[in-house]
Amino acid sequence: MQKIGEQIAQRRKYFRISQADLAEMAGVSLRTVSAIENGSANPSISILSKILEILGFVITLQERVKYD
Repeated sequence: MQKIGEQIAQRRKYFRISQADLAEMAGVSLRTVSAIENGSANPSISILSKILEILGFVITLQERVKYD
């Protein structure tokens, strides 16, 4: 399973968007985008949501455990 940072980097490259451009579009620093992509940062839901929206992803919740 790919980590979220790897998926973000792959999608960003697919759209030929630089890290600097993605950072500007999302309103975050270049350092933040780089850290997310290499897995050294845990972004807030707000920041992650902005980046994912730009790249055409959506956040979904999936139940893992069924409760009685």
